[in-house]
Amino acid sequence: MSYRYALYLAPPQTHPLWSVGNRWLGRDAERGDALTPSTMLGLDHATWNSLVGAPRRYGLHATLKAPFRLADPYDEAQLLLALEQFAATTAPFTLPPLQVTALAGFICLRPREESQALQALADACVAEFDRFRAPPAAAELERRRPGQLDVRARYLLERWGYPHVFERFRCHFTLTDPLPEPQRSALLPLLAAHFAPVLDQPLPVGELCLFVEDSPGAPFRLARRFALGSAL
Repeated sequence: MSYRYALYLAPPQTHPLWSVGNRWLGRDAERGDALTPSTMLGLDHATWNSLVGAPRRYGLHATLKAPFRLADPYDEAQLLLALEQFAATTAPFTLPPLQVTALAGFICLRPREESQALQALADACVAEFDRFRAPPAAAELERRRPGQLDVRARYLLERWGYPHVFERFRCHFTLTDPLPEPQRSALLPLLAAHFAPVLDQPLPVGELCLFVEDSPGAPFRLARRFALGSAL
């Protein structure tokens, strides 16, 4: 059994965002390959490497249900079966166009518009799979910095293990670690230009992705894609 599981959105393998995003992060979470960035955007290797530490470990994704350890008495086979059944009865859809923007101090890709279908999918993932989530240890909760959260976010963290759920959900594909303002402002237009050619194409959401952390601190890998809507 693996250490932690997470339910994420990831671009289809055939979509150019998957290859361009992986190249920027320096890693393909599905194949397990380390990649050399296709462009440094005028950055030296050490600077680029310092920008993408956390997003490279987690892989190119948008969070639907944050990483969790399996609760007793569930095992991985039961989780996989539940994911198959859930995905089969969930309709696929297309995301609104994405844009490069800043969120909470880091740079990411976010939809330009809200999506009811995306919100419904995220809400359902949080609620439907919560029975599989073991309660987080105190140290895990502390890493979410509960003292810096408002009352509602602290409640969401305590109840669901993650503060950015339901009405606090903000879909994003993380591209950098948190950055100081001058560096963030300088990098934003460079990344916007870099990703612009692949953001013109619609991004279909036709799969629910299971990412796995095999041991504490290990890189997350895209273990399996579950096709949406096969039973509809």
